[in-house]
Amino acid sequence: MNIEIEYCVPCGYLDKASDAQKTILSTFGEQIDAVTLKPGNKGVYTFRADGDVIYSKPDEFRIEEIVDTIKARL
Repeated sequence: MNIEIEYCVPCGYLDKASDAQKTILSTFGEQIDAVTLKPGNKGVYTFRADGDVIYSKPDEFRIEEIVDTIKARL
């Protein structure tokens, strides 16, 4: 499974996206193929699993729910 985190560069979301990336990698290790960061703009903060959106701002961000969603898809 490939996870993509698209984040808004002008909004300063890089640290938030990096923290989420680290959490996903440390939680799933070799169970997933990749967690990539994709720079964006206009307030974007979106997580995709194999191309399917599993989280998108403005929904309330909870990394635990994103982790649970990934776990259910594995």
